Amino acid sequence: MAKTIRTEAVDDFFTAIMALKDKEEFYQFFEDICTTNEVLSIAERFEVAKMLYQGNTYIEIAKKTGASTATISRVNRSMDGNGSYEVVFERMGISKGKE
Repeated sequence: MAKTIRTEAVDDFFTAIMALKDKEEFYQFFEDICTTNEVLSIAERFEVAKMLYQGNTYIEIAKKTGASTATISRVNRSMDGNGSYEVVFERMGISKGKE
């Protein structure tokens, strides 16, 4: 059976995140709950996803972010997941690049 993130603990975690009011509260919360490397790793994957969405090549992404091609490939495979990247990028006003 596949592992799921849909648990009561994750529900509580997401509810806590939604209770945060501004970017400063996000910084404070994530500095308390995560290590610096964990936050930077998630941010790197998000930047990779954004650059893939914008149509950048693996080489361009690796050069700008420092991410390995393995990380870029992993993120690329997740881009067709639940459609959440597209939702977030559209809400952020980020345009989709060439396919």
